[in-house]
Amino acid sequence: MNAASDKRTTVLVVDDAVDSIRMINDVLEEAGMTVLVALEGHQALTITRNIAPDVILLDAIMPNMDGFETCRRLKERAELHDVPIIFMTGLSDTEHVVMGLKSGGVDYVTKPINASELIARMNVHLANARLARSARSALDHAGQNLLAVDRDGRQLWATPAVQQRLQAAGALDPDSEARISASLRNWFEHRPQSGHSLPLEGLTEPLGVELLAHIDASDYLLRLTHLRDDDQSTEALRKRFGLTAREADVLLWIANGKTNREIGQILEMSPRTVNKHLEQVFRKQGVENRTSAAAAAIRCLGRI
Repeated sequence: MNAASDKRTTVLVVDDAVDSIRMINDVLEEAGMTVLVALEGHQALTITRNIAPDVILLDAIMPNMDGFETCRRLKERAELHDVPIIFMTGLSDTEHVVMGLKSGGVDYVTKPINASELIARMNVHLANARLARSARSALDHAGQNLLAVDRDGRQLWATPAVQQRLQAAGALDPDSEARISASLRNWFEHRPQSGHSLPLEGLTEPLGVELLAHIDASDYLLRLTHLRDDDQSTEALRKRFGLTAREADVLLWIANGKTNREIGQILEMSPRTVNKHLEQVFRKQGVENRTSAAAAAIRCLGRI
């Protein structure tokens, strides 16, 4: 890692062996990193409630809570989904390697630790994690408030804006998170189609999700939406972009991912008429395509 970088990498080392911690601490500090230390799994869980490290080095075998259970519990927390966890173990047999990867780890190194190998592996996983976060930030800037969940409604990842919005609305509190997961699981059992929406009940802000795609037969790609009355939404769009009422209606459905044909059916007009309205919408918004028009409309409606 480049010690001269603007932001020092923060590493959480979780190990019950003091000698091992000292050696790793020296290696990481020499590489210009900030080191946090936990002597067992519960301490790691406590530390990460206040600080999200850039990477976690986790001993596999510890008393009370072993590294595998610690990893599983860390990965249950949405804010740690992108944080790479590298296992450290003196056990090189396949069983423990597989256990570490299944529990959420991305890699492992064997003890005694080879300093240059450790830094090299960390750099690879840090670069991958930062690339993933950058891609999700780009989705936010494009007005795409995306998140992915598994079939049980548990969050797999979310863009930064979505994560912040869910946090502010109380959706990440344990009780709310469990309730929302159960609601999503029940919704998925009824096999919703792309474009179908579900309100998220019991939050401090009127939020919902729209199903975009069913991925790999087990995961779901969703868009977080702000629930508003259609009349209020069209009026907001009309005022913001200087549209006619009909143009605002068309733009609202564009923002909801509808095709010209679908919009024509909803608004009882021909697809050709929809396209003519869109030409005026693009001109008034100062954009060139429907993706940019939808992104501007979503921002206007407060969905990011």
